[in-house]
Amino acid sequence: MVKICVAGATGKMGSTVIQEAIKRGFKVVGALAASDEPSIGRTLSELGICNLNLKVQSPAELEAAVKNADVYVSFTTPKAEMANIPMVADMGKRIVMGTTGFTEEEYERLKEYTAKRVPAVFAPNFSIGMNYVLKILKTIKMLPKEYDISIFEAHHFEKKDAPSGTARSIAKIISDIRGYDQIVHGREGISPRKPRELEVVSVRGGGIPGIHRIIIAGPYDMITIEHTAFSRNVFAQGALYAAQWLMKQTRPGVYSMEEVLEQV
Repeated sequence: MVKICVAGATGKMGSTVIQEAIKRGFKVVGALAASDEPSIGRTLSELGICNLNLKVQSPAELEAAVKNADVYVSFTTPKAEMANIPMVADMGKRIVMGTTGFTEEEYERLKEYTAKRVPAVFAPNFSIGMNYVLKILKTIKMLPKEYDISIFEAHHFEKKDAPSGTARSIAKIISDIRGYDQIVHGREGISPRKPRELEVVSVRGGGIPGIHRIIIAGPYDMITIEHTAFSRNVFAQGALYAAQWLMKQTRPGVYSMEEVLEQV
């Protein structure tokens, strides 16, 4: 039985991870929330998340919350991760991290620190289906240059970062292969597309868990690759696969979901 501590436990993603973990036979031994959350000191049962009498703790109690865990699973904010993950890594705990919105410098600094200490999986999207799409995208190098590629993504109105971390990953894969060196976020007025531009459009509304669409348009045909998340459970599922996979890893390093899924 894998024991986990969940950070962001009372948020939409964190609570979903807890519920999915219990269904899959994991043991939840720690729960963390932001210090200003009214849930601090209340149990997961009182909060209606699950039937565990496990109290939600603040970041000041991080060591106690993580102490008995095998894996720290975190979907929070960049600010929280920059403070918490180095401490967790120093404790020798494995890490699954799905937070997005970092600057490139922040992400690389966190990755470098963690990689020297513990096995971890960092991913902008833990959906198994989405990671399959990312694998497919690497085949676009076979398409002629006259095919233009655009990215559309849609998420719920509360999502703070745009484009999504997944859209950024898609854009990097496409740009590296096709030589795009400029990203355009929507168009207005007279704005014809230039050869080295990649279009990335973001939409926020309602309760959309996540839609990512890649449009590949040639002069005479069009290919559309789309992934739609029905619920947040798909991200929790992937994060828990990653947690199980990490239990078999002894070498420190920050791994990708592609590496996880190659061995599932």
